[in-house]
Amino acid sequence: MLHLRLITPAGRTDEVVRLIGRTVGTTHLVVLPGAARDPAGDVVMCDVAREAGDELIGALREFDLERTGSIAVENIDLSLSGRADEAEEEAPGEGADAVLWEHLADASHEESTLSVTYVALLAVATMLAACGVMLDNAILIVGAMAVGPEFGPLAGISTALVRRAPHLVWRSLWALLAGFALAMVLTAGFSWLLDALGLFEKAMVEAPRPNTAFIWKPDWMSLVVAFLAGIAGTLSLTSAKSGALIGVAISVTTVPAAANAAVALSYADYAQTWGSTWQLLANLGGIVLAGTLTLLAQKWFWARQRGVTQGPG
Repeated sequence: MLHLRLITPAGRTDEVVRLIGRTVGTTHLVVLPGAARDPAGDVVMCDVAREAGDELIGALREFDLERTGSIAVENIDLSLSGRADEAEEEAPGEGADAVLWEHLADASHEESTLSVTYVALLAVATMLAACGVMLDNAILIVGAMAVGPEFGPLAGISTALVRRAPHLVWRSLWALLAGFALAMVLTAGFSWLLDALGLFEKAMVEAPRPNTAFIWKPDWMSLVVAFLAGIAGTLSLTSAKSGALIGVAISVTTVPAAANAAVALSYADYAQTWGSTWQLLANLGGIVLAGTLTLLAQKWFWARQRGVTQGPG
């Protein structure tokens, strides 16, 4: 279930209440006339089944409430209510299959911002991965992949493509490419520093490194793994199962590939630099392709499921 808290101009409250009342899957409607002070208006609250949430939020946006009032949405972790159970049964489809497009767009937009925190996390993850590739330590590689925040912009690109929002595609793409470029430059500097301290040396780059050699040797399996990870990551976002993102993060070699490219470039090992760069691009492309196709499939499946459930009438 979702909980909606709305601030509506007094003159539009009755229309909003009627809309909620005729939306299948809603319950626990509360109206507090004049309760809102900033902006001034009435407060309307209700609960709605997740599978009916996107339709209701979309209809509410047509009232222009995001400009004249407010629309706030929260997940309800526990609802002990017979009426809530009935509302979920009445709503067509399954909540686990429902995609809240407004929530997805807002989340991916927030995570696709080229902020100081985003660049710092990506740079730290890349530096950790640099230590992992130089020491041929798989544990450090896994840790670095879990820290990397790059799935946010990747999901943002897929979401923007499906919603046909070119400006959001470019925003996410800029955050992704600029973020990796800055992280790789900082990692190259980090590599030079550790080399000066005697902790890194060129022989470590040229060593066989059996545990991490796959990072600069892309093949078709790299694309397959990235594609599967993109599907899993997108499903975890749309179904609110964010815990699965940890598994996605440690299944693709985006951050380690960027780290190895930066370290290899600092030692003028251009073969590894190009190999790692191709590995990075293959993973990024595979995830975006998989995420876009997954969202399109979910959109089609959900429309079909609702059509079948509701019937021709």
